[in-house]
Formats: sequence, structure tokens, C-alpha cells
Amino acid sequence: MTSKVRTRFAPSPTGFLHIGGARTALFSWAFAKRHQGDFILRIEDTDVARSTPEAVQAILDGMQWLGLAHDEGPFYQMQRMPRYKEVIAQMLAAGTAYHCYTPADELEQMREAQRARGEKPRYDGRWRPEAGKPLPVAPEGVTPVVRFKNPAGGVTAWDDLVKGRIEFSNDELDDLIIARGDGTPTYNFCVVVDDWDMGITQVIRGDDHVNNTPRQINILKALGAPVPAYAHLSMILGDDGTKLSKRHGAVSVMQYDDDGYLPEAVINYLARLGWSHGDEEIFSREQFVEWFDLAHITPSAAQFNTEKLNWLNQHYIKHAADSRLAGEVASRLARRGVNPEAGPELESAVALYKERAVNLNELADALEPFVTEIRPSVELLAQHLNDAARAALKLLRGKLGALSSAQWQKAALSAAIKETCTEAGLKMPQVAIPLRVLLLAQPQSPAIDAVLEVLGRDRVLARLDHHL
Repeated sequence: MTSKVRTRFAPSPTGFLHIGGARTALFSWAFAKRHQGDFILRIEDTDVARSTPEAVQAILDGMQWLGLAHDEGPFYQMQRMPRYKEVIAQMLAAGTAYHCYTPADELEQMREAQRARGEKPRYDGRWRPEAGKPLPVAPEGVTPVVRFKNPAGGVTAWDDLVKGRIEFSNDELDDLIIARGDGTPTYNFCVVVDDWDMGITQVIRGDDHVNNTPRQINILKALGAPVPAYAHLSMILGDDGTKLSKRHGAVSVMQYDDDGYLPEAVINYLARLGWSHGDEEIFSREQFVEWFDLAHITPSAAQFNTEKLNWLNQHYIKHAADSRLAGEVASRLARRGVNPEAGPELESAVALYKERAVNLNELADALEPFVTEIRPSVELLAQHLNDAARAALKLLRGKLGALSSAQWQKAALSAAIKETCTEAGLKMPQVAIPLRVLLLAQPQSPAIDAVLEVLGRDRVLARLDHHL
């Protein structure tokens, strides 16, 4: 890169940070980090009617959870109004913008007539100043808007870093309103001034902005400002190939936290939505930054795959530190009204179950019986606790009670269970399954001797005594 890379993520706070926005933020962040550049966070809050403080906070929370730290910002457009008005005044003085007094009803009549003629509806330039062209008399009591004097004729083109060469005929672009009648600037104008002032070198954003790009390039050129490189990311489709909706991923990023995903799993998954590095599927954030480039972003739509996200999440849970997972589980249990300290150390229980869990909520579900009073259902008891099993468990209770706390270890526990099976004339599952039901209210668990060791002597004996 010939100049320092500066990228930006510029969400509108009219809703939560969804998965598509998170991917845009990730790619912009990674490109800046890859080139030792700066990543800027800008909140485009000029839509006052729809922007909310709660949405702003949701964006900031989502960025923090994903670990996408910004180097500058957050900047808020509403705090930059004096700057926008200053630039508009300069453009009016330079003749690259002009006042337009056409009222809304007249504009609609103009468009209806154009549609009737089979033409594309657009502003006809009646207030656009041209050499030798007489302008109408400004009507009294009408507050004008300010329009950008778009170049007449020719082509506006750029080499998109994802989609390749894109061209627009300037004749297809009418004179854009850059300030409303009340003086507030419009979206496309604010973006241009922000990108200019903030020295943005690469604009990485969704391809729903492609049609805005020629207008923004023309305004930048009129201001004598450098034009950044543009990279437009294709949309994300749902599992079924249709537009992403809430039922397959278009939810708040923080919903993934609520649903028990680890942020590194979501980051890894987002990185592979439309970008690849060979056949690599699992990689760290640091590896992603080292490998990331725009050349390997596919211009076609990416498809969300919940199964792959779950697979990645299971991988990261399996390899996460037990202490970290114990903290995650503890907070989830506490939110359920369960005291996570009312049982054995969660770390030891986590170690038993982490390889089985797809998400943190499943892990919390599995560990909840370790810290609460369990109540096996009547159906479970009837299915698994027959007379032979009850007799065997009473026999096992005696053997376990003979073990001291110091002897309460897997080897001794395993021996006691095997002895019980032999003496009762039963196979291991005929003893282990009803034992699980009495201790955990579920017929399946990791190795039963490991479960006994983690539950602890007093808790195991008390639960057996309660049910036998």
C-alpha cells in the first residue's frame, strides 16, 4: 500500500448489529490490521426518527463481544453537522451545488409524466444553472433544497476490489439532493465528507451500496478530494438459499452470545462467509489477519450454514480452557436463578462434558444437575429403576459409604461399581443407567465413575439415600 490504510465500519443505529453487518465490520477490521492500518468506527445517525441510543449500544456491545476494537471513534454524524454545512456552503459558492425550489407535488407530477412516457423517473434539472440558461424566479415562501450538480455526460467507473470493473453513465444519475429544506444534509453527502475528512483509503461495505458509489465518487471529485478504493461484499443467503431472515441468522450478534456461541467461533465462521484461504476451515483471529486479502472474496452470494457454525462452536468449546467455560456456565446458571456454587467446582464438571456440548447453553444444561436438587421424573424411574436395579444400587451404596473422602477417586469408584455388577449378576448398563437417573435425573452421562468423583462423596450418598 502506498499510503497508510484506513478503513471504516459505518452502521446506522436503527436496529441491532446483525450478522451481515458483523461480517462487513470483520473484513474492514481485518484489512486494516493486515496492513498495519487504522480501523474507524462511525455511527451514521442522521436518520433521527429511527436511530435510538439502544441501537447504538447494541452495535457497541456487538463489536466489543466480537473483539473488533476500533482505533478511532466512534464518530457520530449528528455531532458533525457544522462541518457538513460548511462544505455545502463551499460547494454553493463553487457552483458544484445549487438551490432547487421545486416543491414536492411538482416533483411527483414530473415523475408521473416521465413514467407515462416510459422514461426513468428523475429530477429534470429545471433549477440547474447552465451557461445562458434562464432560471425560474424563486417563489416566495419556499425553502429550497440543495442539489449536487452531477456531471453531464460521460461515465463514472471504478475497479471494485471484489466485483471488478463497474461503470455508470452519468446521464442515469440525476442531481442528488445533498441538503433538505431544513438544512439537514442527506446520507450520500455525509458519507462523502466523512470518508474525506477521516482519510478513508478503502471502503468495504455491502453491495446494496453499489448504486450509491457513482454519486459519492462524483461528489468527491467535485470537492477535489481523493477517491478511496471500493470493495462491495455480496449478500448473505440463508441455509435454504433465500434472503437471510431471523429464522436463519439475521438476528442481533448478541443473540449468538445468548444462544451459547463463543465469539471466536462466530469470527471464524464469519471469515469463511464469502472468503477463503485454500481449504482452511479452522483458524485463529491472528491467522485470519495474516491471511486476509480482498482478492479471495467471492463476488457471488455467501450462504449461511447453521450446521457449520455449530460444528465450529463445538470445536472451540472442546479446546477452550475449563476455567473460562466454567465462568460462562456459571453466569448462565445464575441467570436461570441457579446458584452455581451450590455444588462441586464447575471446572471439573466442565472437563467431563465439554466435548459433548455444541453450545454453552447445552453445557449449562448438562451441569445444572451438579449444583441443584434433582428430581427424576416418574417416567424415568419407572423405566430404569426396577427391583433388580434397586437391589444392586443398595449394594453399591454400602460399598460407596465404606470409602473415605480421601479414597473417593475414579479407580476405587470404578472397582466398587464393577464389584456390584458381579455380585448382583447384572451388566454394567443395568447398574450405571439407573445410577445416573438417581444422581443426575438423566440416563446418559460421561463415564459414571468420573461423574461420581466430580459430584463428591457427600452429594452422591445423599442422593442415593433420598431415592433408595
